[in-house]
Amino acid sequence: MDVISVVSVTIDDEIKTDKINETDENNINNTEDTDEPHNGSPITKINLSSNGKYLVTYSKVDLSIICWNVENVNENQLKSEFSVKLSTVKLYKPATYMCVSDDKKLVYVETDVGIKIRDINDMTNNCQKIKLDCSLDHVDYCSFNLKGELILYSGGKILIYSMQTKDNLWKCKRICKKPTNANLLSISIYDKLYLYSNNSIYEWNLINEKSIKILDIDEEMKYIDRKLIRISSNENLACLRIKDKIIIYSFELEIPIASLDIKNDIQLCKLIKLPALYTPLLSLLSSNVSNSKFLDSVMKDCKGKYLSRPRQYNQSQKKSLPDNIVIANKYAYGILDGDVWKIDLEEIKSNLFKTPNINGKGVENSINLTNEEEMYFYNDVKINKETNEMHNHLYIPFLDLYMNIKHTIHELFEAAESNFDPNINQELNQKLIHLKICHASISEFISEFKLQVFKKKDGNVKSDLICTRNEKINLKDVIGIIGIKLINDGDIIILTEIGLLIYHFNESKKSISLNYFYYIRLRTKEVLPNYYKDVFSKHNLPLPNYDSFKLCDGWVSNIKDNKEILLKYGVELLLFAIKEHKVELIDEVYEKCINYFKEDLRNNKMFLSIITSTMPLLNKYYPEYILKYSLETTMIIDSPFYKIEHPNVNLHLYSFQYLKIVNLTQLILWTKYNILIRKLKVNHRIMHRILAFIQILIILPFLPIYFVTFHILYKYGFIDHTSDHGNFSFFYFYIIDHIGYIVRKFSKNNIPTITFMNSYIKFVTYPQNYNWFMELIKPQPSPFVETINRDIYKTWNGETLINFKWNAYGKYYYIIIWTGFMALLGCFTVAATIPQRYINEYFQKNLLVASIVLGFIHLSFEVRQFIYKPIKWFQDFWNIFDIMAFLLPICTSIYWLQTNDRNIHLLSFTCLFLDLKFLLFFRVFESFEDNFSFKDRTNNDDPNNPWNIAPTYQVYENGTINPNLYMIQPPDGNTNMFVDFKTAIFAMYLFLTGDSSVLSNWTYNNNPSLSIMIVLFSLLVVVYLMNLFIGLLNNAINKDNDRVSYLIQKAEILVEIELFYLLPYQRRWNTWFPEVIYYYANVDIAREKVKEMIREGEWNIDEFSEMKHNLLKNLNEKQIFVNSIIDLWKEAIINDESKQNYF
Repeated sequence: MDVISVVSVTIDDEIKTDKINETDENNINNTEDTDEPHNGSPITKINLSSNGKYLVTYSKVDLSIICWNVENVNENQLKSEFSVKLSTVKLYKPATYMCVSDDKKLVYVETDVGIKIRDINDMTNNCQKIKLDCSLDHVDYCSFNLKGELILYSGGKILIYSMQTKDNLWKCKRICKKPTNANLLSISIYDKLYLYSNNSIYEWNLINEKSIKILDIDEEMKYIDRKLIRISSNENLACLRIKDKIIIYSFELEIPIASLDIKNDIQLCKLIKLPALYTPLLSLLSSNVSNSKFLDSVMKDCKGKYLSRPRQYNQSQKKSLPDNIVIANKYAYGILDGDVWKIDLEEIKSNLFKTPNINGKGVENSINLTNEEEMYFYNDVKINKETNEMHNHLYIPFLDLYMNIKHTIHELFEAAESNFDPNINQELNQKLIHLKICHASISEFISEFKLQVFKKKDGNVKSDLICTRNEKINLKDVIGIIGIKLINDGDIIILTEIGLLIYHFNESKKSISLNYFYYIRLRTKEVLPNYYKDVFSKHNLPLPNYDSFKLCDGWVSNIKDNKEILLKYGVELLLFAIKEHKVELIDEVYEKCINYFKEDLRNNKMFLSIITSTMPLLNKYYPEYILKYSLETTMIIDSPFYKIEHPNVNLHLYSFQYLKIVNLTQLILWTKYNILIRKLKVNHRIMHRILAFIQILIILPFLPIYFVTFHILYKYGFIDHTSDHGNFSFFYFYIIDHIGYIVRKFSKNNIPTITFMNSYIKFVTYPQNYNWFMELIKPQPSPFVETINRDIYKTWNGETLINFKWNAYGKYYYIIIWTGFMALLGCFTVAATIPQRYINEYFQKNLLVASIVLGFIHLSFEVRQFIYKPIKWFQDFWNIFDIMAFLLPICTSIYWLQTNDRNIHLLSFTCLFLDLKFLLFFRVFESFEDNFSFKDRTNNDDPNNPWNIAPTYQVYENGTINPNLYMIQPPDGNTNMFVDFKTAIFAMYLFLTGDSSVLSNWTYNNNPSLSIMIVLFSLLVVVYLMNLFIGLLNNAINKDNDRVSYLIQKAEILVEIELFYLLPYQRRWNTWFPEVIYYYANVDIAREKVKEMIREGEWNIDEFSEMKHNLLKNLNEKQIFVNSIIDLWKEAIINDESKQNYF
């Protein structure tokens, strides 16, 4: 077996090691050099700078830190940059965390002392100290990212500091706060936080604020030692090690793609040979990987020196990789026997990636398999079935990660440009593989070529045919082969006249699978450069186009039958099936997505996004699939078990994101203020108390304003909770805390609430690649924007979708739009209606100019809507009305200013359109429902019920009045004319003419509000009349007098806000447009909702049957309720056979 060497390290004797002895904070002196680093004491911690330039080591015994230059060093030599001696006069205070930047800034945290930062470049000042503008008393974690920014974690807050400052003061540029129920695992150099909460591991991106659930595990996290959870990640995937198990997660596919037992040498050898997995896996293979044949193959015969002193590695004493491995570009560093080993990655790669011959001297051949296992072969290496299947599945997610694939495609295009000679027959000899492609046959509409793979033997003279694939192309022309390449001993890249095809050869199964096809017509040499530049020069392979599915049925079949390819290219395939009206293919893709999700509820919910992403096209051609999906996936969860909580508030249909980290950048000024107050308290206690007393004197006279102001500041994150008596917000938080304590103590109304997942995955997200200028003119839509379907909003999924959007941004933008229109309405109305003798001419002209400016602003948004979809814009009458409402004040104001002619008719029509447009803003308010009837008497406490205000007569009998007997005049439409909108208008007309009889049925003593309204009517007639018009608007938006129409109307408003009022980057905010949304539901209401769906025949028990049976148990633990639900379901089937297709 080839030896994998671990490069020994010696100290450069010519390098000065400036050691700093911090015996006093203000007295830093250099100490004399020593022969060995850390005075020969064992090394307990190491860390590497973001780009691998510097390595820092720490000795817990010697209390010292040394920084090494590990960039561009000789094979057996490291350069020591400096040494820091921690405090020795004070009590024993070891360093808990340390990190170093690529420009030599050292950060370390001492227990009970705090964070310290040194500029190693400034050696003349004994490594000058660097201060933070938002300093922290306690730091739990520190790290540098790739941009050289310092990331600190303290007390649930993440602070990011920029080093691009002067005067050795780093300024805080951002603050985030994690949820209280989440614990930090690590922070990567790619600005990603890894947290665990509720038995799940999450990743939160600090840049785009996107939170994703990486893994759900069955074992309770609270019983797992944090040290046993380790994460190694790069830009494309994350490897999680939990005890002896490693899970590989793909960020592109957003699902776990593999898991392996770290003690399984076969799986380990197989997966670590994949280029994309090599670095992340190696950093996790440190401690607790002992007595492994894989480690024997890596560490056997490793000779050389440790960092500080030469010693022979004794394999009989310890069989383990170095602990705490950190990986740079060329080398890996780890702690072994209290010292640091420098491992050459290239030598390990050359051994692991070397293709062994049939006699087998490679790593894998040193491992024997049991006879009971079914054997497969990969490059003449025996592997078991499980490992073989895992390798085949991993090939797809890593297809884009193979850098040599991109390089090979470039070589194929370059070779074709220099020698463009398409041929129907091609052969390729490479290592042990011989490829042969030949034209097979051609029919009237189908062309076919044959791909054959041979295995060489006997000195490469004879070859055995291993497998053959016949590829049928739906073209009648002969297909010429332009070029062919074989990489990774299994990936076949073919450039043809119809595009690029990538096959994967599986020697174990003796099969060839088509894993990528992109159609382009390459009939001439001249088109090659343009196609390569426009299509294949980007970082990732382009998504398959429409023609690739249309021409190759084998490509369609491969996508359907492969889980990873389906998740990667399933959206494009389903769009193709819908456009081509292939109903069977639509059914297959739909069922596979549902089944994959049911196989692993925790981790496979992204398969549902294939269906939701194609809903705009389904809504156009096959809307029945939307109804089917809505009913099948209502009240589901991405977990085997439902979670029921008992909050003190009603959270019914409240939508939220799991593990939402709050951006508190606006809190920076408040943090600096708190730091100043704390310093004042420590250094000047008397002045601090005087300041607190003065603040109380200021607060008391303005107490209401004070509470309102601080409530708003706290709600929107401008201040946070503090208990400092000298802080100006102390009084507010003191009162709030005590009120909250009293409410919690005496509150007994705990409402049982169940959590559901909204099944519309990635339904509201927008494409991440966009052009800023084009987005302002014609923005790219999301599936939500293009799919306005009643079937979506029949279920709670649609309603909670609207609730989330409305609460996140909708209501705020709607208020802003409404306020802007009120400014236009106010400016023009004041200028047009107030007589000339009461208003200054100069002020009147300014109001008209303001009306023109505001009118053009509103008109610009209408123009953008017209440009977006002109035909749809004309189909909506209200768009024409909006144009008139904005054009009239503009034109009228310009005409008035130019001619000085106050045209009464023009002013009247302009005010009329503005008033009606103002009324349209009330359409977001839900209409009321009548709770009475004219036919049957209704008894309730509604003062507007006609039966309650109808005239009553007591019965006079035998000269006396019987108090228990009376007569009621039956009410009619005139009893309460405000019940119906048409009679309400007539009632207002009568009131305007002076006839107040319409209000005579109410007694003024019992209805003082009515009296007040009558008095104020003459002053506020316009506003009062507008409020009455709400009934008209409600009738207009509630055509069927149901909640679905109201939700659709609200969805259309949100669509308008998203496309034309939000900026392009705002539409990509994950906090506003998340991929997955969850919501709460009241258990009692959910129980009634299930009964209602069963009665309506909408409860599908066949799909997610186990989950729904579990839901019924959670809604009511009594089996009687479960049985009644089943009986209702059976009765619904019997009574309505037309709805049996849903079951």
